[in-house]
Amino acid sequence: MGWKAEADGGERYVLNVYRPGEEQGEAALRFGHLIEAWSPLDGSTLEVPIERVDALTDGGLTMSGSSDEFAAEAKWEAVKDSCGGYDVTLHLTYNGNVPKNMGLTLRAEVNGPGKPDWMIPGAFYKENRFEKNLRRYPRYDYRGGDPEQMVSDYWSFRSDRAALPVVFAWNDALCGALCTEEMSELGLTGLGFRGNADGTAVWLNFPYREEPVTFVGEPVPAPADLASARFEPGQQVTLRYRVYTAASDPHAYDPFVRRMYRLHAEAYPLRPWMDLDEAAQLTAHGLFTWHYRPEHRILYETAAFDRELNNNVKGQGDRPHMHVGWVSGAPYAHALLQYGRRQGIAEYTAAGMDVLSKIAEGLSPSGIFWASWIEGRGWNAGWNPKPDWLQARTAAEATLFMVRALAFERGLGASHPDWEAAALSNLNFAASCQRSDGNFGSYYHAETGEVEEWDGAGGMLWIAALLEGAALFGETQFADAAVRAGSYYEKFIRDEYIYGAPEDVHLTPTSEDAYNAVAAYVLLYEYERQPKWLELASSAAYWMMTFRWTYNLCFPRHTLLAQYDFRSRGADQASTSNQHLHNYGLFCVPEMLRLWKHSGDRYYLDRTRDHIACFLQFIAREDGDFNAYKGMVTERYYNTNCFQPKGMMLTLSHSWCIGLILYASQEAAEYAAELGLSELIEG
Repeated sequence: MGWKAEADGGERYVLNVYRPGEEQGEAALRFGHLIEAWSPLDGSTLEVPIERVDALTDGGLTMSGSSDEFAAEAKWEAVKDSCGGYDVTLHLTYNGNVPKNMGLTLRAEVNGPGKPDWMIPGAFYKENRFEKNLRRYPRYDYRGGDPEQMVSDYWSFRSDRAALPVVFAWNDALCGALCTEEMSELGLTGLGFRGNADGTAVWLNFPYREEPVTFVGEPVPAPADLASARFEPGQQVTLRYRVYTAASDPHAYDPFVRRMYRLHAEAYPLRPWMDLDEAAQLTAHGLFTWHYRPEHRILYETAAFDRELNNNVKGQGDRPHMHVGWVSGAPYAHALLQYGRRQGIAEYTAAGMDVLSKIAEGLSPSGIFWASWIEGRGWNAGWNPKPDWLQARTAAEATLFMVRALAFERGLGASHPDWEAAALSNLNFAASCQRSDGNFGSYYHAETGEVEEWDGAGGMLWIAALLEGAALFGETQFADAAVRAGSYYEKFIRDEYIYGAPEDVHLTPTSEDAYNAVAAYVLLYEYERQPKWLELASSAAYWMMTFRWTYNLCFPRHTLLAQYDFRSRGADQASTSNQHLHNYGLFCVPEMLRLWKHSGDRYYLDRTRDHIACFLQFIAREDGDFNAYKGMVTERYYNTNCFQPKGMMLTLSHSWCIGLILYASQEAAEYAAELGLSELIEG
């Protein structure tokens, strides 16, 4: 990586930062000034020019300049590792004679051919939302758009929306990025970008700005939120940020994310509350006690923390619904069954079997599982765009864990013909609906079985279900279908844009898409041992890590998460549309740990450990713990101003959140020594 300072008229300079091996040319991050300041009173801006540039012996540089408002000095230190880039320290002195409120922006033009693509990890990917998407949240459009519809050619966000506070931009010749920390001396920081016919730019805001509108989780946005800081005469401020450039490969983000993870792992410690055994014991209790309903033979999707309130509203704090996979159902019944068998707890074993048998009865006319069961309505299509559509991922996940439960029970000499018939019906459906190119489709008509929507990667998890089904039933055509699908869904991974997994966020890039891809391609590699499948599993895991927090958020001091010292490192953003922290990455813990073994890349072990450690917090240890009941686990930890204020926690226990901890605790047990979680528990 190199740089070049060019005179920009008189004694002012422009700094161009090139990608490694390209010390000159059109493609560069171009810094036209040291910093710019803006006034919240009238929106006016002023720039602190670059008046002097000096090279350092290590390949870095120093810059300085001044204006009526500020004097500035910046030291750029060259990063001496395979990632490259510059770590920058900017010292500012306010020259004004009177106190003044201002905001500061560090901006770089992204020069080079082609229209831009973007990534803010966990918060924004490429255009972020298709025009045809049925859910409304921020969308990028090169042509502009209507901000009230949350469409724009520029966006600025708070840094706490991001799993790593960095904004990446790509054009046809370059990947460039600016990164900072969540907090600075001026408060919460921000990230932004712009791309249109007039040019492309990325920036950092100190403090944050949210514009052109603010996304609060609802289809109608809130007004722009433009924070500023008060400067006193003579005040000195130090800001820190990082600059990164690379080739235009869509995968170019990974070396930088890895570097920042290494740095943050040293700065932001983990703090699990308990070990795997205690977590499994508590969550098995919680799943059975608060979510299993023998009168309906289901796992209620939610149970209210406040049992008195629940009684006062006739039980409606508890949701009398069960999806067959995803937010309830087979995965968690399987985990409860396993735990009951292994610990000799008959009531847990019976409950797990009961729920799985109920699900096995819930076949739609098309031959796949209905999505959900609701008290008073029975079996239905779930939360899909149309009431007669069934979604591929929900059915595939239910089938996968039905197959796993069958394999587990066979190992103990037990048979379940009804489970077998249901699993085979689903597997045969998937194989029969597959298109010649390998696509399973994403949505099916519940009555006819016709594929209603082919777009997206919602069908990717059929790969895992078919491979494990092939092994269980000895049906090679299932494995053949999985291999064809692996070649089709490869394009989503290589494009670094996987979308369509959850029912409730239509064709949206989500962390759940990444989990499904990791599981599918690890199993493909274990089936065929083809290097391509391992490469794709690794790529899916890298993309998954862009949703995973590298740092511990600074929560407002009076909030519950601050008072309990919740460490967010290792948590995942649910999606760009559902911005809250969740634990669904526990779904692919066994595949991630096997990926570490197959590849020898310790990064997978470390970041999987972080995810497990994060969610060994906030498992209620006794009645009354964080106002919950023993064994309860919430779905949502609020990391930013989306849905609820930052630092709050949803006061509902979710069966999938409990169930995934129970599942992962059992699956990770054989790796306990390598994970070293017990060593992190404070006395």
